[in-house]
Amino acid sequence: MQHTRMEDKSIFKSWVPKWAIIIILFVCLLHSMILLGVYTSNVTYAASFLDIEPEDLQFAMCVTYGTLLATILIEARFSSFFPAKNYLMAVYSLIGITIISSAYITNFSLFLIMRIAEGILMALPVITIRQLLIEQFNSKSAIIIGFSFYYGALLLSTPFIMNIAVWFLDHYDWKYMLYVSGGLQVLNVFLILVTFRGHRITKKIPLYQIDWMSYFLVLTAILCGAYFFVYAEKKYWFDSSQMVLTLIVALISGGLFIFKELLVKRPTFNFEVFKYANLRIGFLLFFLFYISRATLSLCHSAMYSIWNWDPSRVAGVQYINGLGNVIGLVLAAFFLMRSVSTKIIFIIGFSLIALFHFWFTFLFVPDVALSDIIIPYVLQGIGVGFLFVPLILFTTSSVPSKMAASSGIVGVSGRFWGSTIGFCVMQNATVFLNKKHFLKLSQFVTGDNPEAQQTIAATTQSFIAKGYSADNANVLAMKKIFGTVTKQATLLADMEIYTIMGYSLLVLIFLIACNQHLRQTMTLVKSKIWIG
Repeated sequence: MQHTRMEDKSIFKSWVPKWAIIIILFVCLLHSMILLGVYTSNVTYAASFLDIEPEDLQFAMCVTYGTLLATILIEARFSSFFPAKNYLMAVYSLIGITIISSAYITNFSLFLIMRIAEGILMALPVITIRQLLIEQFNSKSAIIIGFSFYYGALLLSTPFIMNIAVWFLDHYDWKYMLYVSGGLQVLNVFLILVTFRGHRITKKIPLYQIDWMSYFLVLTAILCGAYFFVYAEKKYWFDSSQMVLTLIVALISGGLFIFKELLVKRPTFNFEVFKYANLRIGFLLFFLFYISRATLSLCHSAMYSIWNWDPSRVAGVQYINGLGNVIGLVLAAFFLMRSVSTKIIFIIGFSLIALFHFWFTFLFVPDVALSDIIIPYVLQGIGVGFLFVPLILFTTSSVPSKMAASSGIVGVSGRFWGSTIGFCVMQNATVFLNKKHFLKLSQFVTGDNPEAQQTIAATTQSFIAKGYSADNANVLAMKKIFGTVTKQATLLADMEIYTIMGYSLLVLIFLIACNQHLRQTMTLVKSKIWIG
């Protein structure tokens, strides 16, 4: 199920120059980054605005991304049925309406319904526009540059939007940020209205051929699976009947989807793509790559809770990591153009991320200067930027063009499950290790430890000197000391997670070095590249 080749000569009006076409298509693709970034950028604030827990917000993001993933399966049917110009204008208008409506929603269930709508609407224009964009690039180098730009924008959207968010929240209400996002959709509609011609670019396929059954099965499996991983720790895993039920529903609907796709003559998703070793390896690497990226959230939460940096400073610091992303993307593009072996690219990229983990292990201390964290923080950015495009191209470029859509879906699902399960792994590891270290450390405070007794006495005296009664001073002293113990437990937990991740990455690098399937270079054939 693939778009027929799109003629760039025909869809754009004759007066529009090629550079303008590329810019317009990039602007139209930016909306998906904004939608994913508005809430990811400032989880704590967005959660307080909606009066929900951070994991509720994580689930809301999974809902959008998971719906997007499921909708890609049937998107081609819609875009083939309508002429491109009317189709894109209608979709962007609806996106604008949903974004602005969500500014007025404070009920979490309604908010989730809006996120499902946004996920569907985000998936609808992306493939048509991306396909048109690929058509603008003729050579291997042009494809690499085009993708590096596009995925670079995707990587940089979070720090960029985070900084806008922090600025907006200092000066205006949260709602204004959504108004601006909605306004950008109006710009998209205007650009398409002015530059596109109205005729169709694909063969018309009747809408009744859409496989709704597969769509609902896979959407149920994705949303129930995401719900399980996001809330499992909070609800004590299998002690909760709700968690058990959710997992059973996810497994049954997922199983039925696979069974159905394997039986029908023209499947919506072609499972034959898994015959290709590169795709299987690429999916696994993508998954592990996203889990290794998830540790960065611990670093940001240490900035807030341990080092007491204010939000605007944390937002600013993320640009340093973004700079690393840019350096990594440029280096990766250079390596790809020079046809450097995929194996070497992967080893370098994962080594940089491993180095970041080992280096940062020693930076989880009660107080840190920005100059101490800059180098490892940039290295993490370079590693991520360096791996991103090569991983995508490696996963999808070995699959024949007739299965291009299915290979793209595998790429998106690697990212979706990697980030969802990454969140789950970090959340559980943090809670478990924090508890372990807190219990160990608090024994020294509450026991007959003479040093601890001295510290408690001295801290109590300092509160009495400030005019508190002896009882209140003692309560405050214990509170202060346990606050210190909590921080210390968090730092030890973070160190342990980073050390384990560092060693896990070393094992992965060793396995990549030994793998025979990582072909020497990638074949980039234009018609084959359809990427999520």
